[in-house]
Amino acid sequence: MSRRLRRLAVIALATMSACTPMPPEAPPSRALSMTESLPPMRDFGIAQAPAPARANAEIAQDFLDLAFRMESGRAVPVMTRFVAPVSVRVTGDVPASLVPDLRALLGRLRNEAEIDIFLTGAPDANIVIEAIPRDVLQRAVPRAACFVVPRVASWEEFKTARRTPQVDWTTLTRRDRAAIFVPSDVAPQEIRDCLHEELAQALGPLNDLYRLPDSVFNDDNIHAVLTGFDMLILRAYYSPELRNGMTRGEVAVRLPALLARLNPAGERPASGPINDTSRDWIDAVELALSAGPAPARKRQAAEEAINLARAYGWDGPRRGFALYAYGRLQVGNDPDVALASFAEAARTYRAAPLTQIHEATVAVQLAAFALSSGDAENTLSLVERAIPVAAGHENASLLATLMMFRAEALDLQGRSAEAAAVRLDSLGWARYGFGSERNVRARLREIASLNPRNRG
Repeated sequence: MSRRLRRLAVIALATMSACTPMPPEAPPSRALSMTESLPPMRDFGIAQAPAPARANAEIAQDFLDLAFRMESGRAVPVMTRFVAPVSVRVTGDVPASLVPDLRALLGRLRNEAEIDIFLTGAPDANIVIEAIPRDVLQRAVPRAACFVVPRVASWEEFKTARRTPQVDWTTLTRRDRAAIFVPSDVAPQEIRDCLHEELAQALGPLNDLYRLPDSVFNDDNIHAVLTGFDMLILRAYYSPELRNGMTRGEVAVRLPALLARLNPAGERPASGPINDTSRDWIDAVELALSAGPAPARKRQAAEEAINLARAYGWDGPRRGFALYAYGRLQVGNDPDVALASFAEAARTYRAAPLTQIHEATVAVQLAAFALSSGDAENTLSLVERAIPVAAGHENASLLATLMMFRAEALDLQGRSAEAAAVRLDSLGWARYGFGSERNVRARLREIASLNPRNRG
């Protein structure tokens, strides 16, 4: 899971300044007074995700597509997994937040996925997590924020083995070793998100599916931490009914009874046929989100993705994501089109039962337009509905951003004391979500610059 699209889902407010009718001025000191001494960083502790809400018949198809295909579309000939117990070791420039977040994740994997997995200092660990500076990582693999590879145990081994069959997942018959490479010098949330996605891939599925509304195994990267669906998939992966070397057909025969045992609540009719995501739609989305093409070509690609989703009759995560991407690309080009696209994305997500966090992500963009137009009431309506969703999905950067919007809207209404309290409360989450004090203050300034009261 290269996470090549991941930062679209973590809001970058720099593009939002294009929504404002005037260039932003430095906000008055009242908006930044709380940044002189930031409160301690907050985190979410250990939580357990709710059980998956979809039918087992759908989940079985998802399992097969996740396990027996790569992201590129290449077939995976046989299922592979580690033979438990699975040991995990941490090396490199380890930031302070990494080990506590990893311990919490390993606890969830033991309790929810029932995988015998533990942290060790032994050099022969099955999975090595190496933290290295981001610029070192991206010089070697420019499009990856973090990634996992098989059959190596260090960065030096990876550099030697890259582009060889040694690190080709499709050549495995079982998993014995893997290395996860994460950036050491980014925000704690970004490191945690990498741990969740890459450790899950090291243990189980090798593919991402854009159709999934309730999983980190989706290249829209809206979900920040492993969901109940993800834990069920991993629990099934390590169940006694399955084993290394099984073909897709052999696994497919066993899945109905296996899922009925693990997820009895899912024994009900599926909501409808499962439509796989076409390669033309994926290509259009990836072009829209890539760095190289001209802006006009990227907007055209996003529009193509919207039209394809409409033609295929897709609602939910795929259509909503195409609309969201198109809106982001239109912010600096045609704000009216951007606003309409964000509004349609929000309606699309709202109509689907499992895309609340997706709607909350879009709410940031809509709140930017509302705040910049001086509409405090609409800004509050948007963010107050989204704040508990962001908290429930453990997305600190989104939560802090929404709270900062709430503070600015309260200031617009003259409720200064309430605004100051909300702004202060946002900072602890911002320290986890954005990392350095510089990044936290920059986010405060970006959002404050959208407030008409701060534009002179």
